[in-house]
Amino acid sequence: MKNLMISSLCIFLLGGCGLSNLKLPELKIPRVYKIPVQQGNVISQEMVNRLKPGMTRNQVSFVMGDTVLQDPFAPNRWIYLYTLDVPDFFNQKLKVVLDFEDDLLTTITGDFAPIPEDAQATEAETTAEVTEEVDAT
Repeated sequence: MKNLMISSLCIFLLGGCGLSNLKLPELKIPRVYKIPVQQGNVISQEMVNRLKPGMTRNQVSFVMGDTVLQDPFAPNRWIYLYTLDVPDFFNQKLKVVLDFEDDLLTTITGDFAPIPEDAQATEAETTAEVTEEVDAT
């Protein structure tokens, strides 16, 4: 036991003196697995593009789903929140706020905005062209 302590002490002391060729095994410490956490309503650009001013609450609910967060002080405002937390990589937070007047959708605000249909068609054509170019190569 005494010999082991003396040799460990010598390795420790000589390690600081430039014994870079001394090969010690690497210690791999196991890490705790952390799961990704999704919360709220899933929100996508396609869903927001389907929203049009003048839609009823039932139509909006059909497109977006029921909101998880309902403000008791503003019953004419629906707030859709979505968070995705992947530990040690990224954290994503999305928010869409829908305002109603006389049970009809009036405004859409937040991280997504509806894209006009002509811009959607142009975007779809561009995506198709890029896909064709990738397939050709």
